Amino acid sequence: MSANGYRDYFKVLGVERGADADTIKRAFRKLARQYHPDVNPGDKSAEAKFKEVSEAYEVLSDPDKRRRYEQFGQYWNQVGGPGGGGADVDFGRYGNFDDFINDLLGRFGGPGGAAPGGFGFGSGFPGGAGFPGGFGGGFGGPAPAPNLDAEAAITIGFSDGFRGCERTLAVNEERVQVRIPAGVKNGSRLRLKGKGNLQPGTGRRGDLYLTIKLADHPVWQLDGEQLRADLPLSIDELALGGEVRVATPDGEATVNVPAGLPLGRSLRLKGKGWPGKAGRGDLLLTPVLKLPERLSDQERALLEQLRAARSADPRAGWIQAATL
Repeated sequence: MSANGYRDYFKVLGVERGADADTIKRAFRKLARQYHPDVNPGDKSAEAKFKEVSEAYEVLSDPDKRRRYEQFGQYWNQVGGPGGGGADVDFGRYGNFDDFINDLLGRFGGPGGAAPGGFGFGSGFPGGAGFPGGFGGGFGGPAPAPNLDAEAAITIGFSDGFRGCERTLAVNEERVQVRIPAGVKNGSRLRLKGKGNLQPGTGRRGDLYLTIKLADHPVWQLDGEQLRADLPLSIDELALGGEVRVATPDGEATVNVPAGLPLGRSLRLKGKGWPGKAGRGDLLLTPVLKLPERLSDQERALLEQLRAARSADPRAGWIQAATL
């Protein structure tokens, strides 16, 4: 600034006096990135420089103000048109950079706060971790507040999902203890309030959303709140039925297998399944025939007798029905 208070706005932005609107816009965007207080916390000289380039852009981006500035110099604001050429800004009244820019552009006189041509910050803005995706999108209208929420995923054991567990996570160089409740499923999301990304210069912090993945189990499969598993049975257990010992998530139990139980028809154990909001689901055990890898001489002899004494053809009617 000269001794008489005159600012050469073209020099402030580092452009020639004949620069067009796009050149002025690019120059302001570069300087705004460099001197914004969020990037230079506590630096009064950077804040003053930011105010100066903002004032210069306010004048040079408005065709009427620029015309009067070029014609009357330091007295441009006293000659015709609306007053108020200054850019003395109280940054404390703004929650974030977007709020400031929207208000600033609103004072530039464009409908909806848009300066001629519009402008926006790309994702290459230094310190962009606090503003996911950068300041993109332009400023043709009110910009949304930056999304500071973060996403993460964790895999836990099947039994940990059934009973619940605790895990310690490293989040933004902070160790966070997470309590995972009993009954979580694949895709369950937990919200850790105030453990997301931090916005530089404001102290604002988003939430962390933790997606749960259950490791596969060699026996159990989860179907809603129901647990499913195959139940291996011998040929005599399938044919004659009776009490058999089975596994459940809570330990062993005894169930009654009906004589002649068809393969594929499940036995249901109520309240022995997966924990849910309304209580435990059911446990479904589907019988499968389990033959021994090697038959003893007695077993072979008995099976030969069974084959000789069989009274019904297991494929009766099936061949005719299957013929095309």
